[in-house]
Amino acid sequence: MKICLLVIGKTDEAYLQKGIEIFLKRIPHYISFEMKVIPDLKNSKNMSEEQQKEKEGELIIQQLNSSDELFLLDEQGTEVSSIDFARFLEKKMLSGIKRLVFIIGGPYGFSGNVYSRANGKLSLSKMTFSHQMVRLIFAEQLYRAMTILKGEPYHHQ
Repeated sequence: MKICLLVIGKTDEAYLQKGIEIFLKRIPHYISFEMKVIPDLKNSKNMSEEQQKEKEGELIIQQLNSSDELFLLDEQGTEVSSIDFARFLEKKMLSGIKRLVFIIGGPYGFSGNVYSRANGKLSLSKMTFSHQMVRLIFAEQLYRAMTILKGEPYHHQ
């Protein structure tokens, strides 16, 4: 199985980019992983929130294969512990799916098309984080989940 993290726009903050890069180097030791960046929309200042969500949604859908399982990182999603997330990933790995895609949307969330295509929604916290910060938090949690599944000491209980 391959895991893909699909994000809208580049990571601007150097400290976040450095942290993300640390985990992007570590994760492939456990599982095939890629982070795909969909470029920011041009002329977004001239678009309504709904228009931005629709345009971003079209770009997201273009990146998906019909066989992909898709989970949105969404504040309305299900919250899970790190151990539960590891178990979730283990079930997905054993299920035979080829690619598991997690998506961090733009500042206004997802279009209806993306919500209807999704297999589920996950929330990383009840707190709100910047979309760029979520990238680092997700990457760390994915790495943590892999170390939990391997019984490595990164995660303490």
